[in-house]
Amino acid sequence: MQSIDLLLNGWVRENKIPGAVLHVGAKDKLVYQAAYGAAMLSTVYDAASLTKVAVTLPSIMLLAQRSALSLSDPVQRYIPEFRYAGVTIEHCMRHASGLPGSLPGFRERYAERDAKAEILAQELQFEPGSRMQYSDVGMIMMGWIVERVSGKALDVFAREELFQPLGLINSSFNPPSAWSDRIAPTEWDGSQYITGKVHDEIAYRLGGVSGSAGLFTTADDLARYAQCWLYPERFGLLARSTVDACTKHPLFGRGIGWQVKENEDAALACGEGWSVGGYGHTGFTGTSLWIDPARELIVVFLTNAVHLGRDNEIVKLRPALHDAILTALQA
Repeated sequence: MQSIDLLLNGWVRENKIPGAVLHVGAKDKLVYQAAYGAAMLSTVYDAASLTKVAVTLPSIMLLAQRSALSLSDPVQRYIPEFRYAGVTIEHCMRHASGLPGSLPGFRERYAERDAKAEILAQELQFEPGSRMQYSDVGMIMMGWIVERVSGKALDVFAREELFQPLGLINSSFNPPSAWSDRIAPTEWDGSQYITGKVHDEIAYRLGGVSGSAGLFTTADDLARYAQCWLYPERFGLLARSTVDACTKHPLFGRGIGWQVKENEDAALACGEGWSVGGYGHTGFTGTSLWIDPARELIVVFLTNAVHLGRDNEIVKLRPALHDAILTALQA
């Protein structure tokens, strides 16, 4: 993997990323793990939208496995104040609800706004199920459903039902102050770099706990979490049938939660080389998790690219890295 080492060290040297942690696992073995720039292997990252697949997705699916809810249930059954009876849990989990991607004009981090009221006030932009539009709004409501069905706050449910059973000791919402010296700082907020507080503005206004963002975690923890999708029988958390339901039948390029490569011509955010049936997700701060079941391959790439500003190059760098990893593995 020397070529990967040279690539990432070059990106740090060229100020394309401030640092990173890379974890590559294949055939149930660790292939490569390294930290770059200012990062250490133990560095904790604001996972941003990886929260959707590392917390909200397994939480909803665990409740479905326990028959506490069904993916076909209307959102309105659990959130009566939601106005659209035709939107189901599955619509939201597949980003096919018709809800907008985010809340308009929410870039101002410290503005006094009622995020929950604004979410419930959003209008549908298309008929549910007719197409895909990535939506933070829908996933935030999925977090609310977890809370209302389980009777536990989302961060408590995640800790008790996901993190502790899987041994994810470095994963948390609103991370403790004891972690502060190893949390990667994200964006400049006008007076300081945001560190240990969620970068996402809506999640911040929701107290740092949201179905769309808020998770802080490490590469080791995310790699272990990914293993429970590749090898569900080993972990006893998700049933094999649950994994298949989420990844085997994509609609508009989306499984339940995950982005899925549905055919050879489809390109994922990690590039074109992933096998059909491969899946993963990205986070705005610079994070990503990709799984290729055909190769039994897991790649976790964590960087705080947004530390360099929102016009960073992570969208271009990510596929270049994953293509290089595939090339190195085939050498």
